[in-house]
Amino acid sequence: MNKWIKTLLAALLLIGMLSGCNAEKKEDAPEPETPAVPEVRDLATEHESEFGGVYIVITIDDFNDLGFVYGDSVNVEFSNGYKLEDIPYYNGYYVDAGQPLLIAYPGYDYIKAAINYGEDLWDEAELKAANIKTLWMTAELDEHSTASVALNEAGKYRAIQEARDIHYYDEREKYPSDVVFANFRSIRMGSIGENVLFRSASPCDNQHNRASYVNALIEEHRVNAVLDLSDNEKKIEGYLAQPDFASAYWKELYDKGNVLPIALNMNYLSDDFAAKIAQGFIDLSEKEGPYLIHCTEGKDRTGFVCMLVEALCGASYQEIADDYMLTYDNYYQISKTNQADKYQTILESNLDAMLKFVVNDESVDFRKADLAPYARAYLLKTGMTEEQIDAFIARLQ
Repeated sequence: MNKWIKTLLAALLLIGMLSGCNAEKKEDAPEPETPAVPEVRDLATEHESEFGGVYIVITIDDFNDLGFVYGDSVNVEFSNGYKLEDIPYYNGYYVDAGQPLLIAYPGYDYIKAAINYGEDLWDEAELKAANIKTLWMTAELDEHSTASVALNEAGKYRAIQEARDIHYYDEREKYPSDVVFANFRSIRMGSIGENVLFRSASPCDNQHNRASYVNALIEEHRVNAVLDLSDNEKKIEGYLAQPDFASAYWKELYDKGNVLPIALNMNYLSDDFAAKIAQGFIDLSEKEGPYLIHCTEGKDRTGFVCMLVEALCGASYQEIADDYMLTYDNYYQISKTNQADKYQTILESNLDAMLKFVVNDESVDFRKADLAPYARAYLLKTGMTEEQIDAFIARLQ
């Protein structure tokens, strides 16, 4: 065997040995781990009654640390078998009225499963808690209902999350004036008189640091009666006991019986919601003005109720829309000229949906129609009489 052939055989032998080593190393290398699908199981639940829904007892930060991301699709299952499948996980109420979602709203203690502007999910799912004190619970279940959440599809609703994601601040210095910070303004349209009716954030609930500013503004404008859409007597007593309570003028009104708390939830589609509004209007018309209407932020419940009052008093669609969307300019700097796409999305999904519900006639173009008869019909369905409606309108002139 000549020298050249010996050299070639040696080279081939060496290559074979190296290939075997590499193959052996490949066999020994661990397989890459498949990322775990985010999931939580058997968490405690609490009834969140103000807006309607079910708190799932895990903080927003802890939930997100597990790998859940706003815009994901998730499945929620309660221990009684009730399921919500393929619902969006958002940090805001970015679904249409009547649609379910899992929400991590800024300021909430925990994540929450809810039906936006719909039936209280606690009742809908027939959950049960320990120490039941009210009649909203009907199902005979174990005393401690639990919930499990699992990722269904990552990022399925991300485009909607990104399009609608909005935040505001609770620091006064980030706003141009006390009026803007307090989301405070006079409603002057239709037959409503000048400086007779105002709307704002809460003058008593200081969770967003706005109460004292609203208090100063209602004192300045000599507001005499308040329709409080968000609170009941128990919640108000809690505000009064807070060390940072600083709304002396509002308390004078409360002590005189001129604060009317009606504790609306968020379900404007319900008969109970309409009945509470009607009674609030009846009670308010027995007080001297000027008047204030507010909820917590002066945004959602206040937006619906003020829309109804404005329509009842003969305001046009455009006047109502301009007032409704001013809140989004105050809080988020969203206007016709700034973030126009978000402006239009919010207008259509919120105010337009509310007006469609009140008009309740698909053949009517609510943007061009006289809205007063439809607002009146809405209130008549609640049991308000023509005389009571007329007395309320007269108070606002």
